[in-house]
Amino acid sequence: MGDGYAEWASRLDGATVWTWSGPRDPARPVLPDGCMDLLWNGGRLMVAGPDTHAFSPDGTVGICAGVRFAPGTAPALLGVPAHELRDRRVALDALWPGGLVRGLNERIGAAPDPAAALEDVALRRAADSDAPDPLTVSVASQLRQGRSVAAVARAVGLGARQLHRRSLTAFGYGPKTLARVLRLQRALDLVRAGTPYAEAAYAAGCTDQAHLAREMRDLAGTTLGGYLAATGYAGLAANSETAQPSGSRTTA
Repeated sequence: MGDGYAEWASRLDGATVWTWSGPRDPARPVLPDGCMDLLWNGGRLMVAGPDTHAFSPDGTVGICAGVRFAPGTAPALLGVPAHELRDRRVALDALWPGGLVRGLNERIGAAPDPAAALEDVALRRAADSDAPDPLTVSVASQLRQGRSVAAVARAVGLGARQLHRRSLTAFGYGPKTLARVLRLQRALDLVRAGTPYAEAAYAAGCTDQAHLAREMRDLAGTTLGGYLAATGYAGLAANSETAQPSGSRTTA
């Protein structure tokens, strides 16, 4: 395994398996994405809860493997409401029996491929757990597509308070926060694909480029250009600052 980050689709529906090897760079923050992760890091099993702001790694060197669960799918598998883990990294033995976790940790540590062994843990746990709440899975899917919170609430037949309560359990925060997080991720995907900032802001659902800049400061703690430069997209950071959108729009 070479140094750096790699990810691929999991055999668990909607999940992603990822690995990191080498030094962790505190200048490369992990941004909120609505997901929760089961981690094996430095020989220890952990859970990363849903973030509301950027998480900066501590700079340690080592091998880390993870299974990232799609928004709303982890609480049933982990057996804990998402809001209890919001903005937290928690040892798995705080959630599951210690003896079970020790055995899993030993098995993963002895495996030739820790990521595959960790994925097996998630698959077995999912098979023995209740299925994710289909309503909140639908909520996440619709918000990911850019629908408004009000439209989603009508579509799933819930009032604002009911949707908020269900969202806290499934996502760790309310639907408005999830919508902001997913909108920022859409904008970042577009910018990394070469879309100018203003076009990306408009297409992702921001009112204009300044709106996207505010969301980056609030959720990521940095500027869009700064984040791109820190994560290997320095050329896009330099080229997109002054780029104008094509077509009839001059602002997002």
